[in-house]
Amino acid sequence: MKLPIRPAAVLVAALAASALGFAVAQTPAPTPAAPAALSEAMPAPPPPAITASAWVLMDYETGQVLAGENADQRVEPASITKVMTSYVVAAEMAAGKVAATDQVMMSENAWRKGGARTDGSYSGFPVNQTASLLEMEKGMAVQSGNDAAIALAEHVAGSEDAFAALMNAYAQRIGLKNSHFVNSHGLSEENHYSTARDLALLGRAMVRDYPEEYAHNSIKEMTVNGITQRNRNLLLWRDDSVDGIKTGHHSAAGYCLMSSAKRGDQRLIAVVMGSSSEAQRATDSLALLNWGFRFFETHKLYDAGAAISTQRIWKGREDELRLGLAEPLVVSLPRGRYQQLKPTMDVPATLVAPVEKGAAVGTVKVSLDGEVIAERPLVALQAVEQAGFFKRLWHEFLMWWNAD
Repeated sequence: MKLPIRPAAVLVAALAASALGFAVAQTPAPTPAAPAALSEAMPAPPPPAITASAWVLMDYETGQVLAGENADQRVEPASITKVMTSYVVAAEMAAGKVAATDQVMMSENAWRKGGARTDGSYSGFPVNQTASLLEMEKGMAVQSGNDAAIALAEHVAGSEDAFAALMNAYAQRIGLKNSHFVNSHGLSEENHYSTARDLALLGRAMVRDYPEEYAHNSIKEMTVNGITQRNRNLLLWRDDSVDGIKTGHHSAAGYCLMSSAKRGDQRLIAVVMGSSSEAQRATDSLALLNWGFRFFETHKLYDAGAAISTQRIWKGREDELRLGLAEPLVVSLPRGRYQQLKPTMDVPATLVAPVEKGAAVGTVKVSLDGEVIAERPLVALQAVEQAGFFKRLWHEFLMWWNAD
């Protein structure tokens, strides 16, 4: 059900009488609905107590943070870094720079820094031998192989440093504002950092942009070179709705988990950083996901390209301009509060041709309890060219006559 913005009758009458455009702030006529259950209509209770040093729960569809603590505090991302590595590899594959069938060498450098003889997690691919890029990527995603991450970086960019530059370029494109990557694997290194909010945005981008590569994170175990290792994400065994995404751990970062689950049409992403144990990060993450699914819902209010207002325009070949949104407007809000949303629309008092299609000419805001929860530009859904000389002259007179 859409939430329409309908002009008030008195404003429409005034428009017809004066033939003037004007700024409007409009509210919808509420749609009758059956009373919500008491538990649905009540405000969402506080989120569960989380022991991690920084955490975030994000709605996938909207990118809204539903709850969080120290969301923008700089943290070491540990092996969650490998989600950024996966994103870069997937993006380079999509661009045709590398292919899933490429043979990736497990170099001596990758093996020494991240192989079985190190203290970190490893994939098990033999040194100085090759495996397909697809298998190497799975070894990084499922087994959290540091060696696989380094081998992929070398294959895609030629060196670890060059790959780190790619990581930071893609991070900026995604919109990560407080992250900087120095390596592909996540072991502690100076100037290698992120935040819980940025990591949630990274997980959202991975699901949205490269779902096939994201799906590797749901594989529960993998055998390489005769060695079978289980995915370290305990939630894959605890909840069928969880389909990713990545664990992380080292002494400086603590135990970390970026998890995502989909129930019905709703997907949530939880990021827990600096937890005390593998079990605790899983328990806290599942508690956040359960809380979010229970007490929040997502609604599409307007479709992209659909007219939500028609305004008078002066000196144009046409006399009306249809306004709408370039992208769908979706909001996440506490369950049972949909009927309490208050949309408003602001457009200039006078619109004058020419106007190009797609030009921003106003804004739509959606508020709940007096707080704006979504704001988008109103754009012209069609171009309106300038009228001929005599119509422009006549409109100039009318605008002067009706001016305050």
